[in-house]
Amino acid sequence: MSTLLHIDSSVRAANNANSDQNSISKNIALRFVDTWKRNRPEDDYIYRDVGMNPPDFITQDWIGAVFTPENKRTPAQKERLALSDKLIDEVSAADVILISSPMYNYGMPAQLKAWFDQIVRVNKTFDFDLSRGDFPLQPMLSGKTLIIVTSSGEFGFEKGGLREVSGHLAPHLRTLSKYLGADKMYEIASEYQEFGDDRHRLSVANATNRAEKLASELSISTPAGSVKNGIATM
Repeated sequence: MSTLLHIDSSVRAANNANSDQNSISKNIALRFVDTWKRNRPEDDYIYRDVGMNPPDFITQDWIGAVFTPENKRTPAQKERLALSDKLIDEVSAADVILISSPMYNYGMPAQLKAWFDQIVRVNKTFDFDLSRGDFPLQPMLSGKTLIIVTSSGEFGFEKGGLREVSGHLAPHLRTLSKYLGADKMYEIASEYQEFGDDRHRLSVANATNRAEKLASELSISTPAGSVKNGIATM
């Protein structure tokens, strides 16, 4: 049995009274999840909608608690890190991580950034050693598969595309993926939302089909055992 962790980050719901307001990224991700569950009903499933229920932003006191040795933390510091601990536990438990995100102002939503800030944490998801020279940070998790579903109002954010230099969502997710322990990463993108034309409709349809096909492929190839923190378990 494996664990699928599903993170949605759009501030829109998947289904609204006005369907024009439905979150595209959430609905594409949902197609992946539905296919996965149909093929692997025995798997564990963890869901967080950080768009609708955003994690707390980190603060000076949060940073102070992180850099206080665990055996010296006050009850207040432990409470301040409780959410971070829980979110990290969810990532650690996951074999497959699905993140859906719209592009807001050419980057990720603040709510998703807040989730990452709670998770990318020294001595939890990375360690720090100056003996490594110019690359002292080393991820501590491994063996996971990450799927990112993105939606954007414009188009051409891919490498060599018309707006390559303006697209910071997917590159940021790629950079942070190693702190989630992702050894494999797949990207599904929907574009042209602001244009609302046939290009947009085709892009959404292709992304939805890609999500379903990828879920089918990965649900077959993902082993029943899991690899967590670099250690295989059955």
